[in-house]
Amino acid sequence: MTEPHADSVAPERAPSASLPTGFPDDAVLPDVALELGGLFAEAGYELSLVGGPVRDLFLGRGVVDLDFTTNALPEQTQTVVAEWADAVWDIGARFGTIGFKKGEWQLEVTTYRAEQYDPESRKPVVAFGTELNDDLFRRDFTVNAMALRLPDLELVDPFGGMRDLAAGMLRTPGAPEDSFSDDPLRMMRAARFAAQLGFAVNDTVVQAMIAMAQRIDIISAERVREELVKLILADQPRAGIDLLVRTGLADQVLPEVPALQLETDEHHRHKDVYNHSLTVLEQALDHEADYVEAPDFVLRFAALMHDVGKPATRRFERSGAVSFRHHDVVGAKLVRKRMRVLKFDNDTIKAVATLVELHMRFYGYGDAGWSDSAVRRYVTDAGDQLQRLHALTRSDVTTRNRRKAERLAHAYDDLEQRIAELLEREELDAIRPDLDGKQVMELLGISPGPLVGRAYKHLLEWRLDDGPHDEETAKAEVLRWWAEQPEHPSASKSADSDD
Repeated sequence: MTEPHADSVAPERAPSASLPTGFPDDAVLPDVALELGGLFAEAGYELSLVGGPVRDLFLGRGVVDLDFTTNALPEQTQTVVAEWADAVWDIGARFGTIGFKKGEWQLEVTTYRAEQYDPESRKPVVAFGTELNDDLFRRDFTVNAMALRLPDLELVDPFGGMRDLAAGMLRTPGAPEDSFSDDPLRMMRAARFAAQLGFAVNDTVVQAMIAMAQRIDIISAERVREELVKLILADQPRAGIDLLVRTGLADQVLPEVPALQLETDEHHRHKDVYNHSLTVLEQALDHEADYVEAPDFVLRFAALMHDVGKPATRRFERSGAVSFRHHDVVGAKLVRKRMRVLKFDNDTIKAVATLVELHMRFYGYGDAGWSDSAVRRYVTDAGDQLQRLHALTRSDVTTRNRRKAERLAHAYDDLEQRIAELLEREELDAIRPDLDGKQVMELLGISPGPLVGRAYKHLLEWRLDDGPHDEETAKAEVLRWWAEQPEHPSASKSADSDD
């Protein structure tokens, strides 16, 4: 079964057929599904719409993907759709899945199957089946174990999926231990569906997740990562993260988060870091639309992970206070390490780590004030993450002290205004030294090498401190700097005279 991405947009709908009793009155099935069902029936095969699309039609959610199951083998499916589809491709014939396009729709048909994991293997062992009910039994949850036979629109619901949808409950078709043994990633899907659908998770499912949490270790990092991304992008990611932590799954796949559950000291001298982090994540959802295109994984994940450096840096001071010095820097290192384990791409890792490292930079602005130089450095260090940093910094205010919260909000309003003014005046989003490397080499009569980089870095620091300069002033500054360097000709003459 394929799940719609949070930012996916369904294709334009053709006229659609009404669904049987039990679905919402306004729920309709695109005619492309009925056409496909007719083709399979004419060829002598069964075809059913299955899983997520059936669930989402019942819930009134937009259906982006149409997934089907059949008793036809993959090569037979290809023959049935060859002339009807606009394009056909092999998604994974050995797993029974053929993909194709018809108009604006991308469709998948999978042969009935029963799959399970060898206890020591990361890869499923697939056996094709012949019965729809057997195929439904092997699916992850009852709400995904329903089908609509096509083209006659008969609802097949042998495990009470409609009942559980109405109750907002996640259960497995059979014993959850068997389901999770077959595919341990289903435990993470339970958390993801809790976050996406707002459903409760049946107690027997939760207990099985607790008992089998370590089994997730056989699943590849890439599959774990994809489930985590979908969870974070869901409407209620806090519910999903909290379920991962409560069941021990987070200890296996994201251990930095449960580590935030620092033991509470008797005087409550510091915040509950774990619940604070979940609150920041929730508040990031509220702020993201003001700064970035929502939903935004980088911002949300940075919000969840921004304080992961605190457990390693917590210190009880003689005064009785609790400190977390440099937790931002330590946290950024931990985030990079964890995201590499989960096989995230380098750009995403860099973006999240940058936000974690900079999330404390703003504090103190309202009390001490910043020079233009400090504002320039804030913008330059944030780089292309500036808008996300704005959202994260605002989300990080969870104090119950209304006056303090208002003071911090006003201070950040002021900082954003100053940034806007400097951006307009100095083009801070493209800040660079007043001279380029070629001009530096020509002026100093030097060749490409580390010395050019040092000169360039000096000019950048000078630009950040003083703002933009005209070319002649910049040349005078680089000549002044050059005269003080050990490579300058006068330095060698001075050394010779000393001898």
